[in-house]
Amino acid sequence: MDNFRVGILGATGAVGQTFIRRLSDHPWFDVVEVAASERSAGKSYREAANWLSGKPIPSDVAALEVKPTEPDALDCDFVFSGLSSSVAGEVEKDFAEAGFPVISNAKNYRLQEDVPLLLPEVNHEHAALIEQQDWGSDGFIVTNPNCSTVGLVCGLRPLMDAFEVEAVQVTMLQALSGAGYPGVPSLDAVGNVVPYIGGEEDKMATEPLKILGTLTGSAVEPADLTVSAQCTRVPVRNGHLACTSVRFREDVTAAEVEQTLKDYRSPLAGRSLPSLPDPFLQVLDAPDAPQPQRHVDAGDGMTVSVGRIQDCPVNDVKFVLLSHNTVRGAAGGAILNAELLAEDGRLHPASAVAAAKDA
Repeated sequence: MDNFRVGILGATGAVGQTFIRRLSDHPWFDVVEVAASERSAGKSYREAANWLSGKPIPSDVAALEVKPTEPDALDCDFVFSGLSSSVAGEVEKDFAEAGFPVISNAKNYRLQEDVPLLLPEVNHEHAALIEQQDWGSDGFIVTNPNCSTVGLVCGLRPLMDAFEVEAVQVTMLQALSGAGYPGVPSLDAVGNVVPYIGGEEDKMATEPLKILGTLTGSAVEPADLTVSAQCTRVPVRNGHLACTSVRFREDVTAAEVEQTLKDYRSPLAGRSLPSLPDPFLQVLDAPDAPQPQRHVDAGDGMTVSVGRIQDCPVNDVKFVLLSHNTVRGAAGGAILNAELLAEDGRLHPASAVAAAKDA
C-alpha cells in the first residue's frame, strides 16, 4: 500500500497531540501537515505546542510549520480532526467541500444520517454511508463515537448478536483526561467525584442506537434499545469505567453472558490493520478487575476489558467495562477508522490518484 500524506487539524491540542504520538512510525500514514489556531500559525510545531507527553515530539513533526486551519493551506491526502466541537462543524464542512476526506473525533456530525459513526469491530459496514454524502466534491466525513460511548458499545455488540437486549443502565466513572487540558480544576478533582459532565449522558442515550443499528440501503435503522446513563468525573488519569446492567427480552444468565463475551471474535480478525487490537475484548476473571491502573493499556490502549460479570436482581446481568478514553475512545479509534477506509479503498493517496490519471 502506498503511504498516505496526513494532516492534523487542531494539532496543538490534547487530541491532536495524541494523533501525532500514535502516528509516529505508522506504516501507512505520514504526518506532513499540522494546523491550528491563528495564534499558532506560522510557528514551528515545537514552538506552538504545549507538549503534554513525557516522550519527545517526533522530530519530523517538531520542525513542521503550523498552518492555518484552512483547506487551501494544506497539501495532504486526508485529515484527522482533533478540533473542539465549538469550531469543528464549519471547519470540517469546509474541508469536505474542498475534497478532503475528514476523519473526525468531534461530535458535530456524529448523528447526521449520511455520516458513519464508526467503530470498526462493531459496525464496519456503516462505512458505506460515505456513498450517500454529497459535499460537491470527493470529500467526506467519518466520525468516531464519544469516548464514554465506546467501551459500552464494544461490550454490547456481542450481546446484541447473541440475545435480544431490551435496556441498558450504565454509570460512567470517567477519567480526568477526558476533559482535555488543563481540564478539571485540581480542587474539584483531587479526592472528589463530580456527578455531572455536560452533554455526556445525552450522547450515551443516542449514539449507541446508531452504532448498533442496522444499515438498510442508504440509512441506518436505529437499534431498538433504551439506554439510561449517569456520567461522573473521577480522579483517574486515563480509563473510563462503565458499570453496566443489562435487561434482556429473554432469560439470560451471567454465565451465558460471560461465555458469549469470551467466545466473541472481531469480524475484522485477521485483517492487516496496524491499530487493530488482539483481542478486541478481554474478559478478566479476578474479582477486582478491570482497573484503570492495571488494564487500561491492554492492546496498546485499544483492547476493551470486561469483568465483574454477575446476575443482576434488578435487570438480568451486570458487569464492568474499561476502555482507554484518549486512545480507543479518541485518536486511536479514529486512526483505526482511517486504516479500515484505506484498506477498503475509500481513501486514496495522491500518488495513486495521479498514477491512475496518467494511465
